[in-house]
Amino acid sequence: MEKKQKDRRENLLFTAWAVSILAMFGSLYFSEIREYEPCELCWYQRIMMYPLAVILGLAVIKKDYRISLYTMVLSAVGAGTSIYHYSIQKISFMAEHAATCGRVPCTGQYINWFGFISIPFLALIAFIIIFICSYLVWKNSKEEA
Repeated sequence: MEKKQKDRRENLLFTAWAVSILAMFGSLYFSEIREYEPCELCWYQRIMMYPLAVILGLAVIKKDYRISLYTMVLSAVGAGTSIYHYSIQKISFMAEHAATCGRVPCTGQYINWFGFISIPFLALIAFIIIFICSYLVWKNSKEEA
């Protein structure tokens, strides 16, 4: 049973890392290839996502499951930022009362797939997946101890 538990944690950790890598390269694609200039809140989301790619990558290599607590915190803060950013894009009341963001308005939407998928929404989904995977790794590690 212990081997099965360890394999599950490895898979969850790898999934979280893969999602963080995909999100990191996705944000780089939008800014470097499509040449969409990130707004201030996009930068904050990147500040939370990019370290996750490095931290989770090292955790996968070292099989360090204790990192899950830290990745839960980073992904929760990133998800909170994404929720706020998404809400000022999609909720008119929030957009009207949002503070100015800088050169690029945070209310702007470079993409709007299916009427609801924007860049902050994509980041939010990534942060949620990373949080869930990290939580499950943390929970399984607590059960083993």
